[in-house]
Amino acid sequence: MRRRLGAGIRLVPLLLLAAGAVVVPVRAAELAVPSIAYHERTLANGLQVISVEDHASPTVTVQVWYHVGSKDDPAGRSGFAHLFEHLMFKSTAHMHAEQMDRLTEDVGGANNASTGDDITNYYEVIPANYLRTLLWAEAERLSNLNVDEKNFISERAVVEEEYRQSVLANPYGKLFNAIDPHSYAVHPYQRPTIGSIEDLEAASLADVIAFHKTFYRPDNATLIVAGDFDPKQLDAWVDEYFGWIPKPASPVPQVTAQEPARTADKRYTETSPTAPLPAIAMTWLIPPAPSADTIPLQVAAALLSQGDSSRLYQALVYRTQIAQQVGADADSRVGPGLFTVYAILASGHQPAEAEKVLRGEIARLAGQPIPPAELAKVKTQLLTEALEQRQTPMGLAFALGQAALTEGDPARVNTDLATLQKVTADDVQRVLRQYVAGAHSVTIDYLPQPKAASATRQGATK
Repeated sequence: MRRRLGAGIRLVPLLLLAAGAVVVPVRAAELAVPSIAYHERTLANGLQVISVEDHASPTVTVQVWYHVGSKDDPAGRSGFAHLFEHLMFKSTAHMHAEQMDRLTEDVGGANNASTGDDITNYYEVIPANYLRTLLWAEAERLSNLNVDEKNFISERAVVEEEYRQSVLANPYGKLFNAIDPHSYAVHPYQRPTIGSIEDLEAASLADVIAFHKTFYRPDNATLIVAGDFDPKQLDAWVDEYFGWIPKPASPVPQVTAQEPARTADKRYTETSPTAPLPAIAMTWLIPPAPSADTIPLQVAAALLSQGDSSRLYQALVYRTQIAQQVGADADSRVGPGLFTVYAILASGHQPAEAEKVLRGEIARLAGQPIPPAELAKVKTQLLTEALEQRQTPMGLAFALGQAALTEGDPARVNTDLATLQKVTADDVQRVLRQYVAGAHSVTIDYLPQPKAASATRQGATK
């Protein structure tokens, strides 16, 4: 089993932000963040190419982001995008299975991949003198992947085992896997990224081949290269290895479903045979990532859950001791996203207790004055986190990929941090009142399954 997990699989740690507290002045001066000097061009076959030079170290990252995620899975075939995350590491016309590992790890580099709701990305970091090799390898698996019965059966079994480990065996895996299906009424975001064993078993090789031909094509991909390279040489190699790949005549299918506004609160109950304690998760719909309200919503989530001094931690873990773990997340997507809060309870407590405190803390943040020092601290934490990410070629490329594919414009990589620093308490409270405190929620109560009564009576008939 490969070590990679689909990024869209929402396990508990993925909802938490970094916890380090930073002491800052109440009115922190706005930091002038240097722009990322990226270059963008589009090949005749539709491949978007984004590159940024960074000669701080003799390394380079090569990443291919495909505009396909779990929202694009065929009906009744959830998990296809995630399945291809695995299949792309199998054989091609000119590479053996797992050869990507040899081309990266054997020269001191690394590779991996992730699947989300909207994208599937593949990325390597290698010494700069291996750039040409990895460009060839990425073009090779884009154009010449072997989608055959052997590879399909092998990787389907791997994905099914990953489902068993990350969803069924994880005490709270079923809870976080249930968030999307319960939170969306019609949008295909309701399909969990990891899929289901039933859907994967129902798939045929013909289904898989059709999915590959539909979405794995140059005009549905973005190549991102960051690090130590010569721009003219990079352009020449990209043209050589990617330029010849034909663009299909048919258009790339687009999701057109419109998620309706919620007209009432909804509640669901999920049970688990492995969870030792109850939990609760609550969601609200938020606008797509390009919205101007996305960053204030991210600040609101951080105020609620970033670190031990955050409002939810203090209220539920420290003061009342109702919960042992809490989190909040503004999960922005190409389409409608989710604002999520959750709590894994402490022994002796029930979801209703946590829900009361969760709603109370959201209402307090939305309605009572936010101390300037608290807001400044959280904004500085988020800014520091982003700047630390950009210290490596890998982080630079990921920031560009997020801006280009999720937010819809690579230029957002150079405006988002300025926008973050300008977020005010009024901005935070406005978006909370509009999308959370004043909107309808979906609540999931997560309960341990009662032990079978027969188990307590074993021996009674002996």
